[in-house]
Amino acid sequence: MRVSVDPLVCEANAVCVGLAPEVFDLNDDDELQILKPDVPPEDQDRVRHAVRSCPKAALTLEE
Repeated sequence: MRVSVDPLVCEANAVCVGLAPEVFDLNDDDELQILKPDVPPEDQDRVRHAVRSCPKAALTLEE
């Protein structure tokens, strides 16, 4: 599974960071950084939940 972000849509609400901090982070400029674009199996459920919870639908999953 691979996760990506559309930086033009993302408002850095950090919902995903709260749900999966091992995969998502905000940098000093409040831009979303994906720490593990290729999501390991142990993080996949949390990342799916984070993608569904994004208030701007800025995250995309490729299974």
